[in-house]
Amino acid sequence: MILNDDSEVIMLASKLWGILRRTLAIVGLNLLVSSAAIANLWEAADTPYVSQASAIGSYANGCLKGAEALPLNGNGYQVIRPQRQRYYGHPELIEFIEQYSTSLNRLGSDDILIADMSMPRGGNFTQGHTSHQIGLDVDIWLKLTAEPLLDSEREQPTPLKLVNQKQFKLDTQLWSNTQTQMVKLAAQDARVARIFVSPVIKQHLCDLGLDDDAWLEKVRPWWGHTYHMHVRLRCPKGDEFCREQAKIPKGNGCSELSWWRQRLTQAKVAKVEKPKVKPKQVKAKRKPKLCEAVVAAK
Repeated sequence: MILNDDSEVIMLASKLWGILRRTLAIVGLNLLVSSAAIANLWEAADTPYVSQASAIGSYANGCLKGAEALPLNGNGYQVIRPQRQRYYGHPELIEFIEQYSTSLNRLGSDDILIADMSMPRGGNFTQGHTSHQIGLDVDIWLKLTAEPLLDSEREQPTPLKLVNQKQFKLDTQLWSNTQTQMVKLAAQDARVARIFVSPVIKQHLCDLGLDDDAWLEKVRPWWGHTYHMHVRLRCPKGDEFCREQAKIPKGNGCSELSWWRQRLTQAKVAKVEKPKVKPKQVKAKRKPKLCEAVVAAK
């Protein structure tokens, strides 16, 4: 190629520099992602810690011994997003899911979709949850399927848009008695400690005016959870290192929802610019001592 003048040289140099910058940006991003994954040893562990099962610590700060993998397909359920490697749990959670899905299936339900549980040795995720660390949490989507999912559908599922938070309304065309039954059946299980759902979903369940609503006590309103319910089991008997949460207040909890309605529907007030202050360094939670051996084991 023959360059006729300085302007063509400058133009070519500019193009080459643009290509180089884009390449360096991509490489830098990949290195950042890789280093983050390596930094989180819990995500790097791809096998369970072989031991008698034990949930260690709290739901949001702990680890898991003797985890089991939930089969990706079972009676009445299918696991979604398996590429995340988050389908491990305490044996009691595995048993709960299999029994729960079978019970729903017998009642005429299509397959439920099992999303995040825990990683092979529990511990914290780099992204997504602060809980799910001791193998006793499971996200169950409120979407059902009558057919086996294609690989592409399993890896990148599309959730139901059930909740309009700004209007504090539930799409009753998408919500049916089946979803109500899903929440109720889980809440009535003695192994279940809590079920987190959107406050809008909780409000709908309260508005049904059910004769027997004692089970609503376990159904707790929380941020997000607009297309799935987060089921949390109690600490298994004999797990001396597992820490329970505080007890839930008595009653169906329906009187708590006015606060949530206000928080979700009120217009956002424009923030006033404040002088920049050096951010405080947040200390990482110190895990129970027993977790050091769990994450370090080969």
